Order: sequence, then C-alpha cells, then structure tokens
Amino acid sequence: MPSRKAPTARQRRLGCELRRIREHTGLSLTAAAAMLGTDRTTISNIESGRFGVSAERVRAWAGHYGCPDAAYVEALAGMATERISGWWEDYRGDLTSDALDLAELEHHAVGIRSVQIMYMPGLLQTEDYARAVFAESVPPPSPARQRRQLSHRLKRRDVLDRAELSTCTFLIHEAALRMVYGDSAVARGQLDNLLQQSERDNVTIRAIPFAAGGFPYASSSAHYVCGVVPQLDTVQTDTASGSGFLDSETSLENWRAALDRTEEKSLDADSSRDFIRDIAKQV
Repeated sequence: MPSRKAPTARQRRLGCELRRIREHTGLSLTAAAAMLGTDRTTISNIESGRFGVSAERVRAWAGHYGCPDAAYVEALAGMATERISGWWEDYRGDLTSDALDLAELEHHAVGIRSVQIMYMPGLLQTEDYARAVFAESVPPPSPARQRRQLSHRLKRRDVLDRAELSTCTFLIHEAALRMVYGDSAVARGQLDNLLQQSERDNVTIRAIPFAAGGFPYASSSAHYVCGVVPQLDTVQTDTASGSGFLDSETSLENWRAALDRTEEKSLDADSSRDFIRDIAKQV
C-alpha cells in the first residue's frame, strides 16, 4: 500500500478517529494488530493518515473494537470511500496547507458557526474588503501571491450555495463591523454585503455590540465546522502566527458552550440588521 505524499487534514482526521476508537477500548497497537490479523506498522500508518483505508476495513475494525455508534462508523466509512480532489488542490504549493484544509472542511460541512472579533467572516467578505485585509499582512504579499490568496478567499464563498450546508450562523463583534479596511467605500460595500447575505435561507448574522460586555474566548475568532455527526466537528481558530485546528472531545464541548453563551449575548437577526445599517450610515 503506497503512502501518501501529503495527507490532507480530512485524511488525517479519519486515521485519528480510528486511533481514538482503538484507544477507547484500551487496546495497544500490538494487541490490535493481533486481533485484526495485521501488523502494528500498517495500523500506525493508517491511523496517521499516511496510508488509505477502505470502507470495509473501517467497518471491520470498528466492529472488532466494539464501537456501538452506527452513525459514527458509517460517517467514517464514507470518509474512506471519498476520492474527491477538490478545487482547493489547485492552490497547493501556492498557499498554506491550513488554507487548503479549511476549504476542504467547509466543503464537507453540514453547518457552520463562526465568531469574528476583528475581521468580517471570510465566507462573507467582498473582493475589495478581502484585498484590503491581505494588503495589511506582514510581510506584505507579492502581487502574485495576493492574487492567489484573493482567488482562494472568493472561491470559498461558493460553499454557501451548497444544499448540504443547511445552517450558517455568523456572530460578528462590533469591533469588526466598525474596523475600516481600505476606505469608507470599501467598508460600506462590505456592510451592505452582510445585509444581502443575511437574506439567505441558510445564513444568520448576529451582531455582538460593545454594550454586550464580555463573553467566552473574547480574544479569539473561531470557525466551528459541523460534520455529519458531532464527533466529526472541527474548530478552526485564527492567530497572528496562523490557523489551528481542534477536534478533541473536550475542545469541541468547550467551544460549543462558548458559542452558545456568545450567541445569547448577541442581538437577534432583525436587530442585527438594524445595527449594521446604523453603522453603515456612520462610515
């Protein structure tokens, strides 16, 4: 079985979930290899995402491990049968693997919850706004790289048109709504785009005013991507040094609770539209 040159985050996630199932049973690699009639190296390579695995093997291993969650096992089997080479692969070598992994996560999402503190959500950015944001990078990107970054950012927005993506909730802090990137015309165009996007059936935009006070993880923007089963959810966080991806059970529980509390402090959808319109008039 040939190893992959560079497994994607989704391929690594499948292997990680198989390892979690094994470890939950208390089986070591050696014990699992003896049970499954294979060698520990093969199991290790599959669990790291270096080797692919068939849906039949996923089901067989989960059965031997005694995993009782049929929906979870079938979701993993579905990941094993995928042979998709998505649009994001066209950017491999030009952009970071984190950018490609995020696009892949969004492609397979059934729902998204996002909280943004200082920037507009990437999926809702206009071309002019995104260009202005990329221009502030340190060091500044070359014109060629900025074109690739911009192209990737705009292509990501197509996920909102996918029927599989049933719900998207964007919690946007007043700081992000008032921050001007580019000039006032760019800012107004971006705010107008938020209002337009909020009319989509699968998009809800809720503003977090300064008056709402504190909320969990207030210094962190996050993108909570819902998988077909809750165990396959992923949280992507942004920092100055790059993106981070969290998928441990504790991390997911904590972020779900944090997003729930933040949403409680935000304005409802209708009040958020009025709030955004008022800010647009002041820009």
